[in-house]
Amino acid sequence: MDAIFQETYGPIESLTSRDIATPAIGDDEVLVRVRAAALHIGDCFAVTGSPLPVRMVSGLRRPKYGVPGFDVAGDVAAVGANVTAFRPGDAVFGVGHGTCAEYTRASVTSLAAKPVGLTYEEAAAIPTSALAALHGLRAAKLRAGQTILINGAAGGVGTFAIQIAKTFGAEVTAVCSTPNVDVMRSIGADHVIDYTREDFTAGGARFDVVFDNIENRPVDECRRALTPDGTLVLNSGRGVGGLGMVVRLTSPLVRSLFGRQKMRRFISSANAADLALLRSLVEEGKLRPVIDSTYALRETVTALRRIEAGHARGKVVIAVA
Repeated sequence: MDAIFQETYGPIESLTSRDIATPAIGDDEVLVRVRAAALHIGDCFAVTGSPLPVRMVSGLRRPKYGVPGFDVAGDVAAVGANVTAFRPGDAVFGVGHGTCAEYTRASVTSLAAKPVGLTYEEAAAIPTSALAALHGLRAAKLRAGQTILINGAAGGVGTFAIQIAKTFGAEVTAVCSTPNVDVMRSIGADHVIDYTREDFTAGGARFDVVFDNIENRPVDECRRALTPDGTLVLNSGRGVGGLGMVVRLTSPLVRSLFGRQKMRRFISSANAADLALLRSLVEEGKLRPVIDSTYALRETVTALRRIEAGHARGKVVIAVA
């Protein structure tokens, strides 16, 4: 099968197009004929092997899967002996292992039926980023009637967080750059702050929750935007590595033990129940992916470069025809 492949960790440009064997599946796995894959900043980390904590998932010494990509939408090609939820020909979406290829394998628990009415490209844009948004809002314990500010609202997680927060009954403020203001309003943001003109940490507004997908500001500055009992949810691996990454990950959690304001991180992993929930939101008209751009499989390096540069608005998708 055609695939994008890497032997060792290295720059994004080290990825090559290669003909490799179709993956074998276990008894609890599904072989998916990939129609589309979607990429996010975590895929860039997985290719470079940095920051170091990424290697706990992608492989300590060398890439575990060889093929980048986790998000997928496609058709079931084969199922393992224990799989009863799907059969060949079913259209599915979810998270697999190495999705920038013609075929990928996935656990049956990380797939769900593809939302009705979406293209494969749109469906592939959902899983990892929408799940991260959902799990981050749960970590914040967001409730109806609360106010939430989403920093990095124009990214993959941010665009989903706006829409899911609205289904929670929250009042949403999105932080983005000037070109993205109208898009933020179109997907449900009640208020939009253009960070090129206004500093959300210096204004008078206070929020019950700040969901920070960039972490480009010191924690103490972000806390100024919180109510006295507010919660800061942190969700970024950009910008630091080594010991600096360890400090960034742990320091806010320790400090959160000594005050009324709470700071939280969260772990997001795919599961069939939450994918089914996202599918329901899509089919009810409450959730839709914002797609920045679509690339062919052979253009995966260009797609990852766009994500790494931080220019993408919404999701970057790979069409595997």
